[in-house]
Amino acid sequence: MTNPVSAHIPRRRLGASGPQVSALGLGCMGMSEFYGPADDAQSLAVLHHALDIGINFLDTADMYGVGSNERLLCQVLATRRSEVVLATKFGNVRAPDGAMLRIDGSPAYVREACDASLQRLGVEHIDLYYQHRVDKTVPIEDTVGAMAELVKAGKVRHLGLSEASAATIRRAHAVHPIAAVQTEYSLWSRDVEAEILPACRELGITLVPYSPLGRGFLTGAIRAAEQLAPDDRRRIHPRFQGENLDHNLALADALSALARGWGHTPAQLALAWLLAQGPDIVPIPGTRSTARLDENAAAARITLSAEQRAGIEALLREHDISGTRYPVAQMGALNA
Repeated sequence: MTNPVSAHIPRRRLGASGPQVSALGLGCMGMSEFYGPADDAQSLAVLHHALDIGINFLDTADMYGVGSNERLLCQVLATRRSEVVLATKFGNVRAPDGAMLRIDGSPAYVREACDASLQRLGVEHIDLYYQHRVDKTVPIEDTVGAMAELVKAGKVRHLGLSEASAATIRRAHAVHPIAAVQTEYSLWSRDVEAEILPACRELGITLVPYSPLGRGFLTGAIRAAEQLAPDDRRRIHPRFQGENLDHNLALADALSALARGWGHTPAQLALAWLLAQGPDIVPIPGTRSTARLDENAAAARITLSAEQRAGIEALLREHDISGTRYPVAQMGALNA
């Protein structure tokens, strides 16, 4: 097994002129919601440890825990703001009880959401501000125009989009430079390679893959949905259900065998493969464990040979994926 990283993590740049960030960031969503019970004290320990080992790119959103995730990060930012490249998102509007209300990209809401995030985070500016989902009822030019006003006001440094189509990315970038596009990308979610990644490269935009470990599935640790907490959101994801899960286990098992043969964990190999796709890729795996954080961080030190990369590609050709990456009702908001 690859030894944990104990100090420096290599850096990559966000966009053409954005900040230098650690080659692996830290997705913070699961610290507040969606993946079963979480413990704030444990999450704070993970956040501080991330900064200690050189992971400086922290990713949150106003909808995670209905604001509680941003308030959690506030406790770290209060003393370590200068060490953090901070990303948050707006657009998924939820009720206080967590019910999803709408996607809102209206200029008025852009301003309202930013001010609310700044207050919860306890900061004067957000380094990277994403539109979390594209509002199909509002022209992207209007949404990004309002986001650009936040840059002029000093409240935001750089702009991003999440789950946007190549056409939307181009239209947005024409209004104001987009530094990063966040979308799902991993060994079991590669549709981004068809149009979105080429568009980002054409425009000098960094791709930030979320769920780079397939929501934990690619680690090989999840063998049945019954392992997950009753309120774990993955239980309703098609790829974790019934025959889909049974089919997809073949990929997880093959990846595990390949990784062991090369002296890595499956998670490390999955992340190393993503990093090897180009210097403009910055995955943000999430975790609530310092041990898993060290394991993931070690992937940034792995250099895959051409033969190893070919071996992974051969594995992927042998194992197709069963099930959509979100429940059907949520698929319409993707690649918008």
